[in-house]
Amino acid sequence: MSGAADERAASAERTHPAVERVEAALLAAGVEPRVRWFETATPTAAAAAAELGIEVGAIANSLVFTLDGEPLLVMTSGAHRVDTAFLGERLGGRIRRADAETVKAATGQTIGGVAPVGHPAPLRTVVDVALAAYPEVWAAAGHAHTVFPTTFDELVRLTGGEPTPVEP
Repeated sequence: MSGAADERAASAERTHPAVERVEAALLAAGVEPRVRWFETATPTAAAAAAELGIEVGAIANSLVFTLDGEPLLVMTSGAHRVDTAFLGERLGGRIRRADAETVKAATGQTIGGVAPVGHPAPLRTVVDVALAAYPEVWAAAGHAHTVFPTTFDELVRLTGGEPTPVEP
């Protein structure tokens, strides 16, 4: 079997409703879902990067904040921390970290596995321009044991995101 076929076969053995929604969203956007399942959870960029054998900066972290009380998805490079004061000023509002309940309500997913797509409703999204430095980036696929590969341009297209720096 080819590598892609091996990945699909291994992924077909596992399922989760949130991952299925992510795969459906990718398919609807014309993207072949290539979800990779890990034996252990990879809830942090460092854990996912170590598991994949890549630079932490190539991990597209899906972080949920609120901007003036409304959910905001920030896709940031694993090598960055979001400067909420800086980003809030750029977006014209006040940013706060969302709690677990808000994350689940906005995305249908839990912290540690939040994907850029597959949410109950579209979310305003910001995509860290630092991700453009990598030819391939990896994002969570709806569960802490899953990721999928994409590109910066595809991530912006899939999310309808606004490319912007997330720190000065």
